[in-house]
Amino acid sequence: MNMRTILAVLVIAAACFANATLSAHHGAADKFEVVQLFTHLVPAPLVLADAVDDDHGSAVVDDAHGAVDAHPSTHPIMAPTLGFLPAVLDMDLETPGTQFVLTNMQLFMVMSILLIFIVLGGIPNYVRTGKGDALTKVFAGFCMYIRDDMVYPVMGAGTGKKFLPYFLGLFFFIVFMNLVGLVPFSATPTAGIATTFGLSFITLLIMVGGGMVVQGPVNYLKHLVPEVPLWLWPLMFVVEIIGVIAKPFALMVRLFANMSGGHMVVLSFIGLIFLAAQQAGDGVGWVASPFAVGFAVFIMIIEAFVALLQAYVFTYLSILFIGGSLHPDH
Repeated sequence: MNMRTILAVLVIAAACFANATLSAHHGAADKFEVVQLFTHLVPAPLVLADAVDDDHGSAVVDDAHGAVDAHPSTHPIMAPTLGFLPAVLDMDLETPGTQFVLTNMQLFMVMSILLIFIVLGGIPNYVRTGKGDALTKVFAGFCMYIRDDMVYPVMGAGTGKKFLPYFLGLFFFIVFMNLVGLVPFSATPTAGIATTFGLSFITLLIMVGGGMVVQGPVNYLKHLVPEVPLWLWPLMFVVEIIGVIAKPFALMVRLFANMSGGHMVVLSFIGLIFLAAQQAGDGVGWVASPFAVGFAVFIMIIEAFVALLQAYVFTYLSILFIGGSLHPDH
């Protein structure tokens, strides 16, 4: 195992460890209930536990032994006050004025960015010299496929070369978030609608902004509507505007639904074990566990394929949408 592979594994392990120890979900009261299985699909603030605070700490009395279990208070790792943002973005409702809190989803986004630099860092040297480790050679093949079979055929070599770094980053950013979301103690940012909204919104900005830069604002708006009778032009203009917005909206919903849906199926199978034990006793839970785990593993294998497929679909459709805006004649 080469140093690049070891470093990538360490980054993934560190992110999973931080999520397992710092995520607010892991301190929830329903820690051993079925509901807790689904919490890694929901953003959770990363928090630090203080020593027991007389003002904020709580005490729980154990009726069986009479012992008092003091729970330390917690506070977010990072919670800067950003008063210019709307209150709807406030994730720390108990702290007035706090508009931004570091969450487990953001942790794994940063991890994915680090993986991009680690895994793809040796590719330029490999392309120039032909020398590189096995990991570099594998991902160089992915990069060349994206360039030669996805970007260049749609956008052409000239325009495609300018946008290639963005599409490479987009593809691997989604891939790493999708795949690492299958690792124990991880979280899946693409299973949250906020993440997929951000990615699709960037596609929309490049579509509209790039189209206006290349064609000019007036020509861009003119090319939105095909040749139709003058009386029909206002209606068609509204329809085409809706169509422009619908394209990235479809990207957002597709990626979110596929990633969250697959995780929900896996977690539902595992949840059947706890549900059977709760409803019919521990013995029934043990009997149901091999079947539930077997089905969950089968879905996990399919999810690994879906993780790659959805990254490909999102990236390729973004290429098509952006290429269509830059070159409407095509």
